[in-house]
Amino acid sequence: MVAQKIIIKNPTGLHLRPAGNLCKEAMKFKSKVTFVYDEKNVANAKSVLSVLGACIKSGDEIELICNGEDESEALEHLIQYIKDGLGE
Repeated sequence: MVAQKIIIKNPTGLHLRPAGNLCKEAMKFKSKVTFVYDEKNVANAKSVLSVLGACIKSGDEIELICNGEDESEALEHLIQYIKDGLGE
């Protein structure tokens, strides 16, 4: 298991389009991809409904967690994808 915290910089946070984009990227990996927000809640990054339900806004910090055979590659790719603006 690997994890890293990141602050969401996208102006709209993780809402509709950015949430869908994040899910598409997470689905490219075999590893389980989740994120922790509000220090105790966990969302599945491969589920649009789970990501939308987290209500992540711009400036919020999440901890991205990858667990599986390609976890390091998944974490590195997704952190960079979030830093690059979630495909926006």
